[in-house]
Amino acid sequence: MSTDPFGLFDAWFAEAQESEPNDPNAMALATADASGRPAARMVLLKGHSPDGFVFYTNRESRKAHDLKENMQAALLFHWKSLRRQIRIEGVVERVSDAESDAYFASRGRDSQLGAWASEQSRPLAARSIFEGRFEAMQFRFEGSDVPRPPHWGGYRVVPDRIEFWQDRAHRLHERRLFTREEAGWTEGLLYP
Repeated sequence: MSTDPFGLFDAWFAEAQESEPNDPNAMALATADASGRPAARMVLLKGHSPDGFVFYTNRESRKAHDLKENMQAALLFHWKSLRRQIRIEGVVERVSDAESDAYFASRGRDSQLGAWASEQSRPLAARSIFEGRFEAMQFRFEGSDVPRPPHWGGYRVVPDRIEFWQDRAHRLHERRLFTREEAGWTEGLLYP
């Protein structure tokens, strides 16, 4: 058995990028607020390394409020066509402003403007209000670069558990669990 979950993640992720028709980097993000109330939503993986798994969001959104109260999260990649999933659990840290700036600059202009226009997770009385806010941002930044909003940035899930699940016949699935110890990663198997 291996003791490098990141090498295995890279191999599975590369296969998903070749075979998944839409968003192979889509992952479910589960958070919980201070009272333990859970919430899950889909986000996109925008970077990964042995340091962790990075996504970006409005830092005034529900997920960001949950993370402010409880800096623990879980991620789930499910690649149905490959009959595989990866579960990741760990602490969450904010990505540096420099890293957030670099990623924001790489986004399409409309996505940049949308980050300014959206009051993510807040009630919206009518779609036309959001569309009007978007048009106002188009006007505001016409002819110039769109800077990263101060309320927008990245988070990194620093894993302490990574489970690789592979579908097998007759529901005799294979589950490989990597756990971070002080000396490094250990690997074991779980019953399906």
